[in-house]
Amino acid sequence: MSRELLSQMKTSGIVAVIRAASENEAIHIAHMVIEGGVRVIEVTYTVPQPEKVLSALVAEYADSDVLIGAGTIMCKDMAVAAVRAGARFLVSPAFDREVALFAMAENLPYIPGCLTPTEIVQARNFGVSIIKLFPGSAFGPSYVKALLGPFPDLCIMPTGGVSLANIHEWFDAGVVMIGVGGELTRPAQTGDYQAVKENAQKFVAEVRRALEKKESLHG
Repeated sequence: MSRELLSQMKTSGIVAVIRAASENEAIHIAHMVIEGGVRVIEVTYTVPQPEKVLSALVAEYADSDVLIGAGTIMCKDMAVAAVRAGARFLVSPAFDREVALFAMAENLPYIPGCLTPTEIVQARNFGVSIIKLFPGSAFGPSYVKALLGPFPDLCIMPTGGVSLANIHEWFDAGVVMIGVGGELTRPAQTGDYQAVKENAQKFVAEVRRALEKKESLHG
């Protein structure tokens, strides 16, 4: 797995999860999130024509520090299609062995959704380096602290249940980055894309502060 890509994702600290009703809307949301400072974008496979969205964004940001990946990857066929479209990382709501093996062969990060210790161990046995705690809202930051007891080196990215109000709680608990969807992009549903950009700026600022605090405490 590419250590460089993983390092880039951890440095960013935030993954913007893009869901939309159309191809154009997804691209527009991504533009505004990126303008707001987010550098890691997850285009979900719930978006119509996800490969077209991926290809368009990958081409547009090819010479930048923006990292484009694919989410809601449910099987190897979807993973293959996403990588062909240019995805640099893969995210799933649950762990899939075939996707894990494919990502390993392609030297790309695979971030599967896990909730229980058993699921986490299974994913790690297949080379997974970052676990997507999903849905994060099911247990909250206290669950992260509990998991880091038996798994002190575990890299966790909560998705679902992350907001501006609790970013510091998640990082204080020990997560390495966060995944944010609706809390970030919801204004797009009413056509207020400027508000999406402003949300992105707020999230990026809070994540930066949380990471700086974490680094100062742990050196």
